[in-house]
Amino acid sequence: VRLVESGGGLVQPGSSLRLSCATSGFTLAHYSIGWFRQAPGKEREGVACISSSGDNTYYADSVKGRFAISKVNARNIVYLQMNSLKPEDTAVYYCAAEVLGRGSPNSTDYDYWGRGTQVTVSS
Repeated sequence: VRLVESGGGLVQPGSSLRLSCATSGFTLAHYSIGWFRQAPGKEREGVACISSSGDNTYYADSVKGRFAISKVNARNIVYLQMNSLKPEDTAVYYCAAEVLGRGSPNSTDYDYWGRGTQVTVSS
């Protein structure tokens, strides 16, 4: 099982980024995927999650209306579109796979993790 994040970078406030999570070694359609982030000195938090079917999504209050998660099972990839970025969005972003497929926002429910990609929002 492998998850590889990409698409992070340094952007100005108000900008957009699209993170990608490329998966391999498992059938993406059977797993839910979550995007989590961790800023220095803070706990890891759930940002956006999508169930195995793609029917259910979760967004943290801090990103609702700005971020969108999508899942392309046929391409084994999950995206996190991030718009109107703010300095407080600065963190390392991780994608993770949940075997039970519920789309849980709790990091402890996830079984496999990528190594993360850095997102820095600064003027």
